[in-house]
Amino acid sequence: MTNPPDERGTELRELFFETSQELLQALNEESLKLENHPGDEEIVRSIRRTVHTLKGDSAACGLRELSELAHHFEDALSLESAAGHEAVAEIALAAADVFAEMLAAYHGGGPMPATEALRQRINELTAAPAAKKERRKKKPAEPAPRSGKDWTDAEKRALARAQAAGLALYDIVVKIDPHCTMPIAARQLIQNAISGIGQVLVVRPDAKSPAASKQVDFLFASSHSNEQIAAKCHIPTIAGEISVTLIEAASPATAPAKIAEQSAVPVPEVATSAAPASTGLASTGLASGTPASGTPAPAPEPLPQTLVENILRVEAGRIDNVLNLVGELIIGKSMLQQALSELGKRYPKEPLRGRFADAMALQSRVLNDLQRSVMKIRMVPVDQLFRRFPRIVRDVARQCGREVDLELSGKETDLDKGILDAIAEPLTHLVRNAVSHGIESSEERRRLGKPPRGKIRLNAYHQGNQVVVEISDDGRGIDAQRIRAKATELGMVTAEEAARSSEAETLDLIFRPGFSTAEEVTEVSGRGVGMDVVQSVLQRLKATIQVETHVGQGTTFRLKLPLTLAIIKALMFWVEQRLYAIPLNAVSQIARAMESEVHQVDNYEVLQLRNQVLPLLRLGRASAPDADRKSRKLFVLVITVGEKKYGLVVDALEGEEELVIKALDDQTFSTDLVNGASILGNGHVVLILNLLAVVEHAARTRPEAAGLTNYGLLLSPADRARLALSAAGGRA
Repeated sequence: MTNPPDERGTELRELFFETSQELLQALNEESLKLENHPGDEEIVRSIRRTVHTLKGDSAACGLRELSELAHHFEDALSLESAAGHEAVAEIALAAADVFAEMLAAYHGGGPMPATEALRQRINELTAAPAAKKERRKKKPAEPAPRSGKDWTDAEKRALARAQAAGLALYDIVVKIDPHCTMPIAARQLIQNAISGIGQVLVVRPDAKSPAASKQVDFLFASSHSNEQIAAKCHIPTIAGEISVTLIEAASPATAPAKIAEQSAVPVPEVATSAAPASTGLASTGLASGTPASGTPAPAPEPLPQTLVENILRVEAGRIDNVLNLVGELIIGKSMLQQALSELGKRYPKEPLRGRFADAMALQSRVLNDLQRSVMKIRMVPVDQLFRRFPRIVRDVARQCGREVDLELSGKETDLDKGILDAIAEPLTHLVRNAVSHGIESSEERRRLGKPPRGKIRLNAYHQGNQVVVEISDDGRGIDAQRIRAKATELGMVTAEEAARSSEAETLDLIFRPGFSTAEEVTEVSGRGVGMDVVQSVLQRLKATIQVETHVGQGTTFRLKLPLTLAIIKALMFWVEQRLYAIPLNAVSQIARAMESEVHQVDNYEVLQLRNQVLPLLRLGRASAPDADRKSRKLFVLVITVGEKKYGLVVDALEGEEELVIKALDDQTFSTDLVNGASILGNGHVVLILNLLAVVEHAARTRPEAAGLTNYGLLLSPADRARLALSAAGGRA
């Protein structure tokens, strides 16, 4: 069944909005490379190809304003004088910004941005004088075939590689015998024949072209003579008139042995038609690259057709739906395991029990494999996020008058797509802060004996079942004394509290709302809005942030992120006949202690365990009389939150379980102390605690008496019933 035209148009537009982001990212990357290598014609051509693709795709979707502006820019870039214009990189970056605003307007239905300023800057390229002859003489010319053919960029690169191998270049034109009944097969036979004495670089025209049945044109590299090549092409009843034209002679500096060795190695076919390099909506946005050393590199070849055909774009919501169904299967597995356990207790000699157990074991293995497979689908490399930061660092550095280099590492580290999207804003704020607050001016760095250009490093790596993302700089560092003074001035802490606070506690003040050390408000900093948002977003993700700083040497912000938010390994426990759970990776050990071993320090409870003093956290009220409490045994879960350890007091342990996290409706149950809920196989609802929020709540709440702490987690029966309905509703 064919979709109606309006549905096809909607699908085409949605696909374009997705692929256009890759094109804009490629445009930004290429423009930054051109800024570092002014006048590089290969990079300018790569920019022109990206703009050409954007123009064609937007025109196919009926986005006239965007298509016309891209066409105007492409025409300007096509001029010979464009590559030599010193402002082409700036104009390309400005064009990327305007294109992004136009796409946002199309997608969101908002007003179109003004384009007059950009059009005027593009006109500068068209009004520029002719190409600078001296610059072009100094720059090594790209090999241009003397046959007059209109070779594509990919074909020119193939020529350059063949020349570097010391091979002569030939243009071979073979007319297919008009009496040949299989002209397409004839093309292949001719190609196979000449492949034995050289390398076929290009085949024209395309096999689907009407002209393909009349003649075939090869771009050929070989160390053999014209006569030898023509003899190979001559196949009776297939080949008619044959023309072999020398384009470029072999380099005499290359040893004959090396030439023979090179000619024996086949070169993959570079292009099969004269079509443009862009692939329309199927474009991957790949562009030419430049190594960190600064030496321009040729643009990467297009992906092999077999690889492109095996890439499937899937909406993230569909993967989320599959993951939700996997979660339901895990709940069903728990229910079956519970039923099997009860069956074993009731009928211990039942012969079918063993067969049920074997079937359950098989189902568990398959389900675990399915879960891992779905999770891998959701995992994407952090390079998808990292690649946007070179442009951000460049813009902020210019605003602040800084000279900054950005170093990226660990770009292949995989992270859940949902988490990657969620940390984009916090990470952007941290990078902007590193440029505006961390890196000194060039003059100040010279006075301090540092290189004039500052360095910011983004790194990602796996650590256990977490992903760590680090943002570090070699700037001025964070002065703890200045933080204390500013916090006292803003009334966030008293002078006494500031004086006795540790360095870690002082650094935590930068995450308070409204805190800023900037002396004046600018476009980049000074409003005190941002670091508190960073921490709140990370708390919502069950992530932590650590600050490591050395005055005069630099600062590192270390984000520790969970691999996924959907399914976790959890340790379950009971508090006052209610079931709770925490992530298993947060528990370092489980200890038993007596109530008499608990001591009071500044009206807080602590426990000495193996030569370390643990602050205790209680989730419930102690109802037993004081005389009985001293002899009561406690379960203490030693948990790690950030870099600190705490003791979580619980009544009893339930065990480990793989839990499917269900989001809670804010209207039903709203608290930052709980990350979510899950349903067990027996139908019980278990709350999953947010340990970071619990610890912060404990720090803000001074207990009135020992052992009577209540952190607001105990729910009434009515609340528990509403919670159960909310969690069960998430399964629908």
